Amino acid sequence: MFLSIDDLNDWEGGMGGNRQAKTPHLDQLFERSVLFTNAHCSQAVCAASRNSLLSGIHPSTSGWYTSTASMRKTYDQVMGEHKMLPQHFRDSGYQTFAAGKVFHQGVSDYKERTQDFWDETAPGYKVPKRLLARGDGYGGKHFYPFPKNGSQIIDRYGQGFSDGNSLCYGALDRDDMPGGKMFDELIADWAVEQLAQEHTKPFFMAIGFVRPHVPYTAPKEFFDLYDLDDIQVPEVPDDEMSDVPIMGKSIAYGTIKTGDHYAVVNLSDTYWKEMVYGYLACVSFVDAQAGRVLDALSNSQYADNTIVVLWSDHGQHLGEKKHWRKQSLWEESTRVPLCFHVPGAAAGQRHNAVSLLDVYPTLVELCDLPPAPKLEGESLVPLIIDASVSREHPVLSSWYYGNYAVRSDRWRYIHYRDGSEELYDHQSDPGEHTNLASSPEFESVIADHKKWLPPNGALPAGKDKWEGDKLDRRIRDWEQNDSIPDWLN
Repeated sequence: MFLSIDDLNDWEGGMGGNRQAKTPHLDQLFERSVLFTNAHCSQAVCAASRNSLLSGIHPSTSGWYTSTASMRKTYDQVMGEHKMLPQHFRDSGYQTFAAGKVFHQGVSDYKERTQDFWDETAPGYKVPKRLLARGDGYGGKHFYPFPKNGSQIIDRYGQGFSDGNSLCYGALDRDDMPGGKMFDELIADWAVEQLAQEHTKPFFMAIGFVRPHVPYTAPKEFFDLYDLDDIQVPEVPDDEMSDVPIMGKSIAYGTIKTGDHYAVVNLSDTYWKEMVYGYLACVSFVDAQAGRVLDALSNSQYADNTIVVLWSDHGQHLGEKKHWRKQSLWEESTRVPLCFHVPGAAAGQRHNAVSLLDVYPTLVELCDLPPAPKLEGESLVPLIIDASVSREHPVLSSWYYGNYAVRSDRWRYIHYRDGSEELYDHQSDPGEHTNLASSPEFESVIADHKKWLPPNGALPAGKDKWEGDKLDRRIRDWEQNDSIPDWLN
């Protein structure tokens, strides 16, 4: 059982990221599993993270940083004879099923190869025009529905702010949903139905839930679990960005033309709190859907011989580092819940830094599959079996070409492509508020982490030279016009 939850950060009781979060079903799974509390993605954006996990290849090797179109064009070049994880299971005798968002665009990012990955897939989400209109052109029907009155960002600032139309929230009634159900509810229905059937072959069942991905909409009853007046927003010092290099500021700025954080905090005195409220409601909603599937598995004939792995593709900022969504190299973007429930194995927590790249080789070993040729992660089986095991290898995360974070058990080191750096000590500064990179006393720590940077990271797939990107263009504009926003200084 391969359970993915989109944009889920550490706001679960078992992970401790937000004590207000109500996630009883995920917490129950964590308690009977091996939970990795210091797991991180290869890149904090959907397409790159999912294709990295499913291929077992890091973006700095594949060049798969952003565009699924470029991934399709370079698939043969990158993969060769290597296979995506579900195809490796299928070719090894497993029956493979998929529902929801497993790859970035659903059950596959490679339409012509979908039948190589899956024996059976669930239907997609059909959204009528009247509900599509609320999204103001936002792509990806599986992310709908939007709030009753559309995006608060557009309502407040106008159509010129359509890049921020998804930073919105709202409680929904059943007539706000296609057929009266959210997509995640249909995904859970399909999985429950599959688990009630007789399967003559071992199965690999991938269930990809969409929430808490933006927009932060969910059935009203999940908003009712929380009191808006009691919601706490993350603690962010006023001078949070003062010691962050300009490349980090450019990343934090986001996509809205005034900057994401500026748009959120200036929409109203309470909108930041409302966004946290919406995210928490969505987390509780998806917790309930995952709980339905996990209960169905527990009550099925497959309960005692089915491995469960639960993961998210990346984290999510809710204003930390004055940043929103994912798409950065800081802790809130890269850290994810990752747990393995292996029948017969003892439960417990592991605090070693581990990567989502490790999922593929772990499942290969647990299921005694043939080796796969290009895997860049390490099997977590030794850590699952023995809590005392340690390992040297930290986690490498990238953001676009040439920007990297190296996360070890204690430290986060960030190296931007312009040579600027950040260093955070998670032992004393878990919120990453104080950049230690300029302090001479930490030179050896930086050197220890710097050695894990790729010496020659791959250019973006399909490119033969580096010509810069929107981060560089934004920085040039700021420098030429002396216009770094005050809120980023």
